[in-house]
This record gives sequence, structure tokens and C-alpha cells, in this order.
Amino acid sequence: MQSVATRRRHRLATRALLTSAFILSILPHGDRYTCPMQPVSIVVTVLNEAQDIGRVVPSLLAQTPPAAEVIVVDGGSTDGTWEWLARTQAKDPCLVAIRDVTCSLKHSPGPVSRGRNVAIAAAHTAMIATADAGCTYRPDWLANLTAPLVAGTAEYALGGSCLDPEDHTLWDLASAPFFSIKLGPAEPTKSCTARSMAFTKDLWERIGGFPEAVLVGEDTLFDFEARRLTAPAFQENAKALYHPQNTFRSATHQLARYAVSDGMARVRWARLFRNAARCVLEVLALASLRWSVVPLLVVLVLESWFAFHLDWRFLRRFGINAVLARFVFSIAVPWVVAVSQIYGLFAKQQQTNRQNG
Repeated sequence: MQSVATRRRHRLATRALLTSAFILSILPHGDRYTCPMQPVSIVVTVLNEAQDIGRVVPSLLAQTPPAAEVIVVDGGSTDGTWEWLARTQAKDPCLVAIRDVTCSLKHSPGPVSRGRNVAIAAAHTAMIATADAGCTYRPDWLANLTAPLVAGTAEYALGGSCLDPEDHTLWDLASAPFFSIKLGPAEPTKSCTARSMAFTKDLWERIGGFPEAVLVGEDTLFDFEARRLTAPAFQENAKALYHPQNTFRSATHQLARYAVSDGMARVRWARLFRNAARCVLEVLALASLRWSVVPLLVVLVLESWFAFHLDWRFLRRFGINAVLARFVFSIAVPWVVAVSQIYGLFAKQQQTNRQNG
């Protein structure tokens, strides 16, 4: 008698073959064996992204082999983003632009999730890849990310994200690991960011879609539910190239927003307790200076570990300024996270973002 896992593998393999056959059947005969479309739909949500839309969409349309469709849901942009999408769609039929004003904070507490759900519902393929407007993507990103789905060996895959090697700030380098962002494309990652995530439409339906009750952290909540149902495949060379362009202020603000969202969603309790404990230890070490400097030295060693243990061999290549900025940001992290997450536990009002103002 076949096990549940064996039956699922067979089902995934059958779905992949049928989807591939369908995509090939609708291609012109001359294209079938040269550059077949992958049986995958890429989905992106945007709102007032005029500065980034001209980078992210062309990079997604330039995937090799190309996706079956690139679906971009616009939540009601007023800065020219929608007009750019309309012009580009007229030139490239692979781009599917959808304008849905309900995908904004005026109509939904979770506009990003709602936009993704609208895009996925409109997709014509059985496999979905999510991307982010603040990123760009190398031509082999989609093929690498979705390989286990196309092969039928998995129904959920994660690629992670890294800083663009040619486009980052000092505080991008300092804050990167605290947002699960890697410093280089070759670094291993197990990040669940929706900047680079792929899954079957069937899995999305079983989960119930992305949660539309939260503004940020929706990919983390989706990941929690996905892992209850299946094991993710962690793909190499499938990272989104992220362009946050952070200052110290913007990075701490983003960190606070994520922590508030965690508090409101009642998740990541271990993270809260760990950061609160770091705050307590720092206060105790300073209070004990009148008797001994040893506790402070111990805390500094501990904080150095938190700052550098994930990517020291990559960070040091960027020089002493990057190292010092990382240490400063790491000292601020426990205070920002602990205070913000506790605030989120009691917050009543939903957060806003720059696009929704």
C-alpha cells in the first residue's frame, strides 16, 4: 500500500506533466522546442511604485525560459505606475496588469495579501511564484526557484533575498541579517520572504490564501501554514536582488513595523523573549559598572555574536565602516523589537505604509 507521501509525490508529478503539456499545447509550433514558457505564473502587487516598476517588471519578463504570465495587481496608483503598466502590457502580452482599488488600505487591512490573492485567483497555471516591486531578478531566478515544483518533488519552494551587489547603502549592510537578507547571492538561506517564493495553486487554496488581516508579515504567516502541510524546498541561486536603500532611521522604522505586526498577530514569542532578555542584560551590565566592568564586557561579547555570527566572512569585505554600523544597529535591535512587539500586543489601529500614506 502506498504511503501518503508517495501518493502526494505522484500527484505532484502528474500535475506538473499535465500543466507542462497544456502550456506547450497553446504555444505556436515553432516555439515549442526553442524557448517554452514555464508552467508558472509570477505575481506582484504594486501601489505607487513609479520609482521601481521600470526595473522589476522588465527583469521578470526577461526570465529564461519565460513565465507563462506575469500578473501585476495595482491597488490604485496615482503616480504613473498604472499608466506604465498599461503601456507595457500593450507591447508584451505576457504581462497581465490588473487594477483593483480594493487592494489598498482604504478598502483592506492587508492590501499586499489581497493583491496577491487577486493575482493568484486570476492565474491560469497550477504553479505560482511571488515577487516584490522593491527587487530585481536575474534571468535564471524563476527556473531555479520553481525547479522542484516543475519536477513534481515539492509543492512549496523558497529562494530568499540578498542585497543587490551594485546598489546598497551602509545601513542596508548593517541591517541585512535582521531582515533575513543575505549580503551575497551565494549565501545559503532559509528565509520565507515572499520576495522569492513559489508554491502550487492547490497549496494556496488549502491554506486559504495570504492573510488579508495584516499589513506586514503576511508572508511569515503564510509560511507558518504552508509548513503545517508540506516541507519547503530551499533553492540555491534563486534570491531576489533587494534594493531597500535604508538609512539608520528607515531601517529601524521597518524593523519596528515588523515587530508591531508580530505582536498584533501573536506570533514569534521566542523572538520577543530573546530580545527582551538582551535589553535586561544590557541594563544590568551598565548598572553593575560601579562594582565591576566584567558584566559589560560579557554583554559586549554577546552582542558581537548577535551582530556578526551570521555573515561575518561576507561583511568584513565591505570595510570597517560597515562593521561599526552593523554593531551599532545590532545594539538597537533588541530595544526596537521588544518595545514594538509589546506595543503590538495592545495596538488597536492598523499600521499604514508610504504607498497608502
